[in-house]
Amino acid sequence: MNRMRILMISDVYFPRINGVSTSITTFVDEFVNQGHFVHLIAPSYDQDETDEDWITRIAAIPVPFDREDRLMSRSKIRKLLPNSEENENDLIHIHTPFVAHYLGVWLARKLKLPVIETYHTFFEEYFYHYIPLLPKRLLRLLTRRFSSSQCKQVDHVVVPSKPMAGVLRQYGITQSHSIIPTGVNITNAKTNGRVGFRQKYGITESRPVLVHIGRIAHEKNISFLLSVTAVLAKRVPNILLLIAGEGPALKDLQSKVKKLGIEDNVKFVGYLDRNSELTACYQAGDVFIFASQTETQGLVLLEAMLLGVQVVSTAEMGTKDILVNGKGVLVAKEEIHDFADKILKIIIDPKLHQILSKEGREYACSWRPDVMARRMIDLYQEQLPAKACISVPHHAS
Repeated sequence: MNRMRILMISDVYFPRINGVSTSITTFVDEFVNQGHFVHLIAPSYDQDETDEDWITRIAAIPVPFDREDRLMSRSKIRKLLPNSEENENDLIHIHTPFVAHYLGVWLARKLKLPVIETYHTFFEEYFYHYIPLLPKRLLRLLTRRFSSSQCKQVDHVVVPSKPMAGVLRQYGITQSHSIIPTGVNITNAKTNGRVGFRQKYGITESRPVLVHIGRIAHEKNISFLLSVTAVLAKRVPNILLLIAGEGPALKDLQSKVKKLGIEDNVKFVGYLDRNSELTACYQAGDVFIFASQTETQGLVLLEAMLLGVQVVSTAEMGTKDILVNGKGVLVAKEEIHDFADKILKIIIDPKLHQILSKEGREYACSWRPDVMARRMIDLYQEQLPAKACISVPHHAS
């Protein structure tokens, strides 16, 4: 297989932590391991970003309704065109539907390259939490039109799960698509991660700990998990929920913790570096809990399983594709008492705990990143002969 030069463009990347950032770095690492070349265009976050040469940061401003995200400068990206021509890229891969989409399509047109786009996010639910003044029905209609329009502007669409592909079909999108999940690999886990993390945060070994890792956002349904914790605290008074991450819903969740009277049962530990404390946080838990309704895949669930941590989760959207009851997880309804009962079942049954841990590790190992990367490269190769003319959307002009 010939070495490829891939130009990626995304409205989000580390230090902004979410599934898109994780997906990009997972694929890029494997592409490089397999001998390919990648150049990523991503926003600057006004932090000390000591990037490698393959990343170009673009000046960006905060998004008004979500201060964590950034809008890149279109003019700064346009100025990259001469360099892009010199680099002789084979293909453009867009990862997000905002500035990155329109500039990615524009660059593809100018450079006469095929362009694909990964549909990472279930925007129909996402926008509802950040633009609450508009009726949900109207937002759904606008999202569908927005998604349909964008998918028609690229040569091929990638989705991370079958349910997400189903959503696009419901939107009436007929563009060719492939289902390629992000692979999962934990290479920096420490054998004493659990002990060290618990000692640092003053958590005794005997204390039952629940863990949630992810962006602290309304669409993650963490409020529901707090209600579950409140019910569990009546039966297991010393239970503790660790919530790792940052995001716009933090203040609301902290207020709910006080309202429920579970200040002693919930600990927000903030942002944890993926290369150090994050895996230890997973390991510190007895059960990883999750209830998001908008995930297009749910990488954190597989990461928890790979580390031997049992999972209790609802199975909605993309998580339906990866969760098999008994394979490292007990699937629960989005009903407080059912969810709490599933957690309690694991906590009080050491044998079930061991079985789920073993089954989960074996199951998660099947989601190898090198396999997924080869599938993506095969898709890239298929697109190379068809360098069709791509219409330039007015947003990029």
